Amino acid sequence: MTILMTYGGPGEPEGLVTRIGGIPMAPAGTAWPHCATCDGPMQFLAQIVLADLDRLMDRGSKQADGVMAIFMCQNDPGMCDEWSPIVGGNRALLFPADGLTPMSAPALGENDEGVLRLGAVSAVTLVPSPAADYFSAREEWAGRSGNELRNVLGQLGGQADWLQGDETPLCPTCTHPMDLVAQFEEGPDHSTAMNFGGCGTAFAFTCAPCVQAAFLWQC
Repeated sequence: MTILMTYGGPGEPEGLVTRIGGIPMAPAGTAWPHCATCDGPMQFLAQIVLADLDRLMDRGSKQADGVMAIFMCQNDPGMCDEWSPIVGGNRALLFPADGLTPMSAPALGENDEGVLRLGAVSAVTLVPSPAADYFSAREEWAGRSGNELRNVLGQLGGQADWLQGDETPLCPTCTHPMDLVAQFEEGPDHSTAMNFGGCGTAFAFTCAPCVQAAFLWQC
């Protein structure tokens, strides 16, 4: 089974739900992450509630009961190796699910808001598909529902559908391969889409026992 993330229309900017865009929820006092290369504040991309993954995949408590928040540098796109899971041009952060509040953003000029946030918030509808792989699940859903493929925002869990070679990251603590939490498409609206090279797809991973997370993309 494959769990598709599909576009559910405009979403609320705050709230403890799986969504694309908006305002990250985090423990009080959590600092907004900055790029290791340019030192500028990163753009918030997506929030994943890990309990959704456990519930829909019917696998108990394999994943931590928490929230993943994903950020990527967009201060000078393409110049900070933001595709890499290790260079520091992106961050995947894990938080406990309880006691989260909207994260305070650094002060920027009015015209710099796009550096911090996407131009729109997309609600995510989780759709189980009987197809065993992501590519087939997308095609099956589009044909069955009459939707366009661009309304597939990605998948939750499952097996990564790599555009290039397998780049599953190793946990920096235990050195075991990490588990896929989500795969992301850029989004249905080019003007508010995530930037994965203009035609790419991204992958978020965790090592639950070590409370480690990683993010990368390919195009």
